[in-house]
Amino acid sequence: MSIAIDVKNVSKVFTLHRQREMTLRQHFTQMLKQTFQTSQPIATPQQFSALQTVSFTVQQGESVAIIGRNGAGKSTLMRIISNIMRPTTGRVHIQGSYTSLLGIGTGFINNMTGRKNIYLNAAIFGKSPTEVDVLMDDIVAFADIGTFIDVPVKDYSSGMQARLAFSIIIHLLTDIVLLDEVLSVGDTAFQEKCLQRMLNLKQEGRTFLFVSHSFAAISLLCERTIWLDNGLMMIDGDTDAVLAEYRQFMDN
Repeated sequence: MSIAIDVKNVSKVFTLHRQREMTLRQHFTQMLKQTFQTSQPIATPQQFSALQTVSFTVQQGESVAIIGRNGAGKSTLMRIISNIMRPTTGRVHIQGSYTSLLGIGTGFINNMTGRKNIYLNAAIFGKSPTEVDVLMDDIVAFADIGTFIDVPVKDYSSGMQARLAFSIIIHLLTDIVLLDEVLSVGDTAFQEKCLQRMLNLKQEGRTFLFVSHSFAAISLLCERTIWLDNGLMMIDGDTDAVLAEYRQFMDN
């Protein structure tokens, strides 16, 4: 079995700029300067390490979950793997075609209709208009958009956007699917339909990297789980074992 995703020694450091605290005297001096000239507040750089030498591989056909508290580095990692963001150090290699859904509403142009956004998103992932024509009815039916498919996306509810975004991704049939919290929006019935579709794609040999806070969804879909905390990889192992460790950690 070949490697689908290879993440090696990936770190990401962000440089933040914050205003330096000023004394009362400095504050009045700054006000006088702004009276006579255009000036900007003094800023000091501060570095924040979002990921620290993270390494792992995902085999072709494997389904792997990434868990962790908010701010653990999960979304940063997914953006680096999706080639949206560059790592500060390390590298990522993906073998095969992939699609990613890293936030509801991302990738949509609000003034365009749902139908035109389908063509646009499919083109980004290398699908021709002819290929999309074949998939269009299935995409619309799965999303349960109906006649709203020809309405601008700006008039959609968050649930409608979620359904359409997920439907596009899972109908493009790429080798690898990257998902970040896509099941956090939408009603229970749609979430169950999404999970069933993901299980079907898994049985067809698709590779999944799945960020979620839903332990039920992770247990159903993923045989392996990676736990991140403060940018560090804590555990990479069997899903049941990792979730048990994580629950214990969160309860303490």
